[in-house]
Amino acid sequence: MLYDFSFQNPTRIHFGKSALNKLPQELNEYGPNVLLVYGKASIKKIGLYDQVMDILKACNKNVVELAGINANPRYTQLLEGARLVRDHKIDLILAVGGGSVIDCAKGIACAAYAEGDVWQRYYVNQESVTNQVVPVGSILTMAGTGSEMNSGSVITNEAENLKIGRVYPLALVTPRFSILNPEYTYSVPKYQMVSGIFDVFSHLMEQYFSGNDECTSDYLLEGLMLSLISASRKALIDPKDYEARSNIMWCATMGLNKILAVSKTQDWEVHMIEHQLGAYTDCAHGIGLAIISPAYYRYIFRDGLHKFVRYAKHIWGVEDHGQGDEAIALEGIARLEAFIQELGIPATLREVGATEEMLPLIANSTELGGGYKQLNQDDILTILKTCF
Repeated sequence: MLYDFSFQNPTRIHFGKSALNKLPQELNEYGPNVLLVYGKASIKKIGLYDQVMDILKACNKNVVELAGINANPRYTQLLEGARLVRDHKIDLILAVGGGSVIDCAKGIACAAYAEGDVWQRYYVNQESVTNQVVPVGSILTMAGTGSEMNSGSVITNEAENLKIGRVYPLALVTPRFSILNPEYTYSVPKYQMVSGIFDVFSHLMEQYFSGNDECTSDYLLEGLMLSLISASRKALIDPKDYEARSNIMWCATMGLNKILAVSKTQDWEVHMIEHQLGAYTDCAHGIGLAIISPAYYRYIFRDGLHKFVRYAKHIWGVEDHGQGDEAIALEGIARLEAFIQELGIPATLREVGATEEMLPLIANSTELGGGYKQLNQDDILTILKTCF
C-alpha cells in the first residue's frame, strides 16, 4: 500500500430477507416529514411500495412522493425534488429503487438549500457544498451502482447533452442507512440485471487497472471479480437463486464503497466515455460500459501490460505457454468479451441508438483522464469508432 489514506464509510447496512424490519428503528431517528423517491411501477408490482408506506404510516410520518425517476436521472427531476424538500420541510429523503433513484436522491439532498445554479456549481464546477444537506436513506431494488453505500450522484442534463457524475464527500450525502434484500431484485428484467452486473464488473476493473505495485486492494478486487462471474452465471440460469443474487448484490455494494479504492490511483475513463454515450443515447449505463470496455482495454493494454497479464491469468485462467505477454493480455480481453456475450449484452454502439454523427460529439464532450494511458479526444473517437 504505497499511498497514505484515511477511510470511513458512514452507511449502516441491513442485509437479507428480513432487512425491511429494520426500517422503523431507522425512521425513528428523523423528523416527521419524509420525501419518498422512486422510479416507475416496479416497486408497486412487487408489493414493496405498500410495505414501505405501511411502515411510514405506522411511524407517523408525513409522506411526500416523487415518482418516475428515469434510469438516467434528469436534472429537472433533481430540481423538482429540491423544491419538494423546501416546500414540505423534509427531514429525510427515502430512496426506494436502484442506483438511479438513489443517485437522484443524493443530488436532491445537496441541491435543496443551495444557492445559484446547482448544475453549474456542483456538477460542472464540482464546487464544495457549504449549504444544509438533507439526510438520505435507501432501500435497494437493483444491484449495480453501489450507490447505496457511496456518495456518488450521476445526473443527466438533457438541455446540455451532458451526463456528469459528482462524488460528494462520504460524510456529506452517503445514505445513513441502506436496506438490501436480494429478493427485491428477482423481478428486474434480464436486460437490466445484466446491465447492473456489468456495471459492477466495470467498477472493479476501473479500480484494478492502475498501478503496478503489489497492492492488497488488487487481491480484494480479484476476489470480487471471480465471485461476480460465478454468481452471474448462476443467476442467468435461475434468476431466483437467492445465493447468487445475494452475492451479486454484495459485490455491487463492496465494489464502490471506497474500501477497494484506498491506495489506488484508479482509471474511470470507460465511465467518462459512457456518461457521454448515455447523454446522447439514454442507453442503460452497464450496457454502454460493456460495449466500450473491450475496445478501450485493447487500446491501452500495452501501457499497463503487467497488470493485464495478471488479469488474464488470475481472472480468466489464461495459461502461459510461452506465447508472450501481449498475447496473454489480449486473450484475457478476449475472454472478457466472451463473458459480455455470455451475458447477452449488445456488442456495438449502433445497437443502443448511437449514430455515426454522434461519435465526434460524444468524444469531444467526454471528460479526459485515464489510468495507464492519458487520452485525448482523438483517442476517444478512435475507441468509439472501433465499437460502433
